[in-house]
Amino acid sequence: MSTSAWDLPSARLTAVASTLAKSPIFAASPADELSQIAAVCQSMRLGKDDYLFRENEPAAGFFVVQSGAVSVHRMGPGGKEMVIHVFRSPESFAEAALAADVGYPADARAIEPSTVLLVPRQAFLDLIRRKPEMALRMLASVSLHLRTLVSRLDDLQLKDVETRLLFWIDARLRESGPSTKSIQIRGTKRSLALELGVTSETLSRTFASLRERALIRIAGTRIDVPNRSKFDLALKQRLSAGTDPSPKTN
Repeated sequence: MSTSAWDLPSARLTAVASTLAKSPIFAASPADELSQIAAVCQSMRLGKDDYLFRENEPAAGFFVVQSGAVSVHRMGPGGKEMVIHVFRSPESFAEAALAADVGYPADARAIEPSTVLLVPRQAFLDLIRRKPEMALRMLASVSLHLRTLVSRLDDLQLKDVETRLLFWIDARLRESGPSTKSIQIRGTKRSLALELGVTSETLSRTFASLRERALIRIAGTRIDVPNRSKFDLALKQRLSAGTDPSPKTN
């Protein structure tokens, strides 16, 4: 694994604190706390396909993505990779390391060149012991984060490929604003396929199907929704149908 880690020099603390401030887990943390957390962070660079950690490996702490994308996954029956979530900046993951001194519950691998911040477990717990209110402020953020991941797993299990893709596009549109009709795919289509739990070939076929029905247009990494009402109706119909003969995972 060609990764490197180093203590952050003071000149970079502001940038690290800025990344932490954008992360949902630290949404309620004031500036002075963010500076203290930034001071104990370690920055780690990973090349494409480098593993950050493996399942059951002793947990060093949790992570915040600065750039790139990290796939957290487990191996299913027959050695099939089951993606739990693809984390991008400024998302955090592996917070369970704070609750107990146990190993990581899954594998984590960079699917493109990435930089992540390691928040060391012991150093962070020491901060919480000195400032217990820090833990209280984080509690709501962590709970919301876990609900989001559970919802993500439900999406993978209950929605067919086309519904997942429509749902994903709709979520990105809503994040960008009510009048938005275009979004950018962050990373590669391969990383999006991993995030949706499908193969690249299945994703390409599904994109083609949506394009043929004029639900979307694709130009490079940009997805345009020319008729939002038509798109919304298609998504509503898919969600109302509940099931579909389309493959669920490949």
